[in-house]
Amino acid sequence: MAGHKSERMAEDIKREVSFLIRAFKDPRVDCQNLSVVRVDVLGDCSFAKVYVSSFKGMKDSKLAAKALTGASGYVKRAISNKLRLKKSPEIRFIADDSIEYGSHLDEIFSKMHEKE
Repeated sequence: MAGHKSERMAEDIKREVSFLIRAFKDPRVDCQNLSVVRVDVLGDCSFAKVYVSSFKGMKDSKLAAKALTGASGYVKRAISNKLRLKKSPEIRFIADDSIEYGSHLDEIFSKMHEKE
């Protein structure tokens, strides 16, 4: 079970990565349609998984995760400076399809509502 420190660290990292994505200048990352869904941090705060999802679908999520993985050193350094950490966690970006899945469910529910 994750402790309070790792939960706080996960929320802080989520906030900072969301902020950094908005200023990202890589053409593979569509910052307007990309969202940080969740962050999982190990109990000792040495490793973090950042799940990113795109409103445009899984293909864009994978492309953005690949681009962000390439810039993980920059992201790690920025997080370390902003949060004033002695040792910043290693960051891994993972593509997630939760936004696409949520919009699919929304379409299904709206069709069901129209039939009633």
